[in-house]
Amino acid sequence: MLKIGPYQGGHGCLVIPFSRGVCGKAARTRQVQLVPDVETFDGHIACASTTRSELVLPVFGAGGQLLGVFDIDSNKADAFTQEDAHELAKILEEVFLTVK
Repeated sequence: MLKIGPYQGGHGCLVIPFSRGVCGKAARTRQVQLVPDVETFDGHIACASTTRSELVLPVFGAGGQLLGVFDIDSNKADAFTQEDAHELAKILEEVFLTVK
């Protein structure tokens, strides 16, 4: 189960099971989720009705332990790129040790 926080924006979901949504899939599969159109993502959880695209990176600590996920949303479709994912992963690696 993912517990949301810290959070910026309108009220979103407070908990997300690993079995649901983009964040749950990133946690479950331990892989980056780049979703250009959330309407096409089976099981997307609409925490904000304005979200159109999403980028979620799993965050790991020492020994490969999953610490959580880093989730960013956009109100524009296809707002994120693989390069965005790569650069965010580098930042998260500096802060949390390891991102896969």
